[in-house]
Amino acid sequence: MNFEVSKHGEVTVVEVTGQLIVGNRQELKDDVLKLLDGGGRKFLIDFRDTAYIDSSGLGVLVSLSKKIREKGGEMRLSNLNEDLRTLFELTKLDTLFHIAASRDEALKGF
Repeated sequence: MNFEVSKHGEVTVVEVTGQLIVGNRQELKDDVLKLLDGGGRKFLIDFRDTAYIDSSGLGVLVSLSKKIREKGGEMRLSNLNEDLRTLFELTKLDTLFHIAASRDEALKGF
């Protein structure tokens, strides 16, 4: 997995490329927590180029969402492919996260 961080106004966008799995989830968590500690409060995780997320990757997303909410922030997800969308629906995580079809849609009203 690789990821790129950019800013769109007050929103920190993290583009995840590849897979979010047990072997790399901690890197994503550490970097997002550093940004949170640095004052970031609005996060968009963009999965446009992500093919697979395992259970540990889902766990990291839930953990990050909780920590961000505790600090008064919000985390949104965008660009889930059909398989990932189904995964979030089956695990009922689609009720926890604001999931947008595109980055632009996710950024609206943030």
